[in-house]
Amino acid sequence: MIRLFSALLLLAGLLFWFGGTWPLLGRGPFLRKLHYLGIADTLGSALMLLGLLMHFQPEWPLLLLALLSLVVWNTIFGYVLASCSQPLALSSTHPQARESQSVAER
Repeated sequence: MIRLFSALLLLAGLLFWFGGTWPLLGRGPFLRKLHYLGIADTLGSALMLLGLLMHFQPEWPLLLLALLSLVVWNTIFGYVLASCSQPLALSSTHPQARESQSVAER
């Protein structure tokens, strides 16, 4: 019974992996496509790690560490990607912002 459940989790993970690449073929904003891909990749990988955890139970510390690393890394990568895709807003304390304000006042 455990082997069947493990195989179902592995299959579901593969379906998420392949299903996540489908939006890349469509039209729409690039960041939305990457968002869908990142979610599907994370869920698929997590399901596959859970399936492996059920299949190889003596290896649970390593597989749980891999699962935790996967979730944390993909979350941080998503935030970095989102912040890098936004235009840079200059604060009023930045030297270049003060220079552009003084030029605009003239």
